[in-house]
Amino acid sequence: MAEARGEHLELAGITKSYPGVRALDSVDFDLRPGEVHVLLGENGAGKSTLIKVMAGVHRPDAGEVRVDGHPVRLTGPDHAEKLGIATIHQELALVGQLTVAENIHLGRPPRRFGIVDRARMRRQARELLDRLGLDLDVDATVGELGVAQRQLVEIAKALSTDTRFLIMDEPTAVLSRAEAGRLFGIVGELTRDGVGVVFISHLLDEVAEIGDRVTVLRDGAKVGEVPASTDPGELVRLMVGRSIDQQFPPREPRIGDVQLEVRGLGTDGLLDDVTFTARAGEVVGIGGLVGAGRTELVRAIFGADRYDRGEVLVGGRRIPSGDITAARAAGLALVPEDRAAQGLVLGASVAENLGLATLGDRTRAGLVDLAGQRRAAEKSVRELGIRVAGLDQPALTLSGGNQQKIVIGKWLLARPRVLILDEPTRGIDVGARAEIYELVNELTAAGTTVIVVSSDLPELLGISDRVLVMADGRLRGELDGAEATQERVMALAVTNQQAVTNDTDGGGHEAPFRSAHGRRPGAGVPQEKGETDA
Repeated sequence: MAEARGEHLELAGITKSYPGVRALDSVDFDLRPGEVHVLLGENGAGKSTLIKVMAGVHRPDAGEVRVDGHPVRLTGPDHAEKLGIATIHQELALVGQLTVAENIHLGRPPRRFGIVDRARMRRQARELLDRLGLDLDVDATVGELGVAQRQLVEIAKALSTDTRFLIMDEPTAVLSRAEAGRLFGIVGELTRDGVGVVFISHLLDEVAEIGDRVTVLRDGAKVGEVPASTDPGELVRLMVGRSIDQQFPPREPRIGDVQLEVRGLGTDGLLDDVTFTARAGEVVGIGGLVGAGRTELVRAIFGADRYDRGEVLVGGRRIPSGDITAARAAGLALVPEDRAAQGLVLGASVAENLGLATLGDRTRAGLVDLAGQRRAAEKSVRELGIRVAGLDQPALTLSGGNQQKIVIGKWLLARPRVLILDEPTRGIDVGARAEIYELVNELTAAGTTVIVVSSDLPELLGISDRVLVMADGRLRGELDGAEATQERVMALAVTNQQAVTNDTDGGGHEAPFRSAHGRRPGAGVPQEKGETDA
């Protein structure tokens, strides 16, 4: 951590309420130059509200913001920016049709005689990217960049002003481990230059790696400030108010008959001859790198996208390509990767969102059984532990974890035979994750087939009975729980070679992953073989 120069950002006694909810209750927080101050808490703990107060988006009801010891009344994000406070929100504020240089200077391009000076804009963008060690074409269109590259453009954009305090809201949520490591290197450079960084993350293994101090919020109140080296178990206890003894709750799989069959599924340029089955009571994980075709596969299975070859069968019944209505009628359900854009109507209420998947079932002669919909929504809120002020609360005002529960809950009301979860815990805190894993256990115990796409390898291995690994739109191999390790999954994800059992590292056998299920996952389930062609 760089030596403090007497400059700091401080929030004292910050209180903020919304109708029916106290989001922050007398919270103290400070940020020093050259440090990374990690902000932890469950979804709904108040993290987003606190950083919005820092960024000038919200004005507190009580308390004050101080910069370098002087109280300031932030009138908006522009005012905060002038004071050296920059924010990178979880939803990136970039324009896909504009170039990297144009996005970096978005809203404040350099001008000469009142005209945008494009040469200077490009030169300054190049200098900033060089400072961050980023090899990006300043003339490239942002919409053509990958997620990680867009994240780095957002950082460059934030630093294009005279930034002293940088707020990063879950910057690694959509990054691979290698990309996150690169981001951490950039954060290290920034702190060596004296920039103070607020870092929000739900990944506890990142805390000690990136942070200096940790502040934990729970239910809008500050419950602790501890060193970043604090044991993760203690951090969990502070966050949720209790210990979580097992990250992945144990279960005893009861595997039944085949419920889902995918045969030779292909889409030109996206999917190539994907074949697998999934059985009642089974959790089948789908792993692979970003761009491997995982999301394309589950969207095709559900009928959200058409496919060119092959077929999908549920309970032996063939589902026509691109027919969501037929897929739903057969018992398929999909919780999409982007819950905000594809899984919710953000402006609609909790009750309205929970009723979306069953609206047709509760409609007679053009009239909707609103009372029945509301009773079902009340039951879902209660059983799933969705934290809301009321059923009429807009979905956009909820935390990410509670939004995800609504997306899952609306499909549970439809009683699916096969539930597909695409990145179900992305951006979700440790407490909500455990609740979702428990829900998966309950569903499989009742005979539901669950398909899970996840970029979080420990999660994928921890809840799956079998793991299918994809690369370049093809199914590269399959591992059951006794065989599956992070190394084996990655070996299939990055090469075209078949997984090799009994791998050794020269010093002995690699220990296979053992799930928390109490026995070898998938025992007694016929296993399909990994693909061997290169």
